[in-house]
Amino acid sequence: MAKTHDKPLAQNRKARHDYHIIETYEAGLVLKGTEIKSIRNGKINIQDGYISIYRGEAWLKNVHISPYDHGNIFNHDPIRDRKLLLNKKEIATLQAEVKQNRMTIVPLKVYLVRGRAKILLGLAKGKDKYDKRHALKEQQAKRDVDRAMRGR
Repeated sequence: MAKTHDKPLAQNRKARHDYHIIETYEAGLVLKGTEIKSIRNGKINIQDGYISIYRGEAWLKNVHISPYDHGNIFNHDPIRDRKLLLNKKEIATLQAEVKQNRMTIVPLKVYLVRGRAKILLGLAKGKDKYDKRHALKEQQAKRDVDRAMRGR
């Protein structure tokens, strides 16, 4: 289980709208060169990202980390696959859930812990259209109630 942190550098709000998040995991990121400087500047987009498990290793795919502004010729490829640091047990659990229960693993947010980039992963099951509409109606009703209570 992962603990939540205050100031995320990037969040995937769309994931909570599109999926039911069953469980969360915290993983480290294997970065190259100036990637950490770009992440600290908030130049990371995890909206379209997903996690794939290949040969017993977890990989973060389709996440864009912009090249560092003050970098040089050794800047990295913005959309390369990045390895995630998880325990073997966690990887096995995630792989079993994905295969058996038709779930997916999505990145939820990126943050720093003692100067190191961490990513919060969510084991998720896709929502149907009516589930999404129902969630939006509940949010709107809650907002209306809060507004009415503030107006008193």
